[in-house]
Amino acid sequence: MTIYSRCLLLVAALLLESGCASAQTADDPVNRDPFEGLNRVVFVFNDNVDRWAVAPAARTYKYLMPGFAERGVSNFFANLYDLNGALNAILQGRFKSAAQNSGRFVVNSTVGMFGFVDVASEMGIAPYRTDFGHTLAIWGVRSGPYLMVPFLGPRTVRSAAGTAFDTVASLQWQISDERTRNMLFAIEVIDNRAALTGAEDLITGDRYIFIRDAYLQQREYFVKGGAVEDTFSDLEEEFDWDE
Repeated sequence: MTIYSRCLLLVAALLLESGCASAQTADDPVNRDPFEGLNRVVFVFNDNVDRWAVAPAARTYKYLMPGFAERGVSNFFANLYDLNGALNAILQGRFKSAAQNSGRFVVNSTVGMFGFVDVASEMGIAPYRTDFGHTLAIWGVRSGPYLMVPFLGPRTVRSAAGTAFDTVASLQWQISDERTRNMLFAIEVIDNRAALTGAEDLITGDRYIFIRDAYLQQREYFVKGGAVEDTFSDLEEEFDWDE
C-alpha cells in the first residue's frame, strides 16, 4: 500500500468519526462549513500545488496531445469507472443500472479498444453515473460537514469516505505493480485537470466560497438525481487541483 493510499484511508476514517459527531449541524444548509478556518489553510495549500505542479503539467499535456488522443485517454478512464459504477449500482439495489454499466464496460473494452473509443454511447447505452458517496446517501448516511482535503480538494465527510472506497475498488488499484498503478493515477489526474484548463476564469469573488458553494450544490444535485457526472470530486474532472 502506497503512502498516498494510507493517507487517503486514514483521512476517510478520521472524517467519518468527526462527521458522526457533527452530522446534525452539517446537514443544516446554513452551517455546512464549521471548519472554515482550517479548510481555507488547506485550500491555499492545494491552490499552490495546482499552480506550481499540476496545472503546468496539464497545460503541457494538453499542448502535446492531439484532441482525439486526449478524448481517448478520458474515455479509457471513464470506461474503468463504468465498472465501478456497476458495483455501486448493485450496492444500491439498482440492478438494471448495474447491467447497463457492465454492458458498457464489455462493449467499450472489446469493440472500443480497451475503452479508448466510446462505442457504447454510440449504440445508445448511456452510462449510470454514481459513486460510493452516492451509495452512502441512498443508505441514509448524512453528508457531514464540508471539508477541504489535502491534494483531493473539496469534499463532504460522506463523499470523502466514498472516494476512499471507490479508489480501493477501482481496477487501477488491483494492479499489483505499484509503479504502473501510480502512473495510471497520475495520468488520470493530469487528464482531468487538462479538461478544466480555462475553467478558473469562471470563478468570481471569493474563490474559496465560490468553489465550496458550487461543490455542495452540484453534489446535492448529483446525489438526488444520480444521473450527472461529479465534476468536482472523486479523482475525476475536478477543481480538486485548482482550489
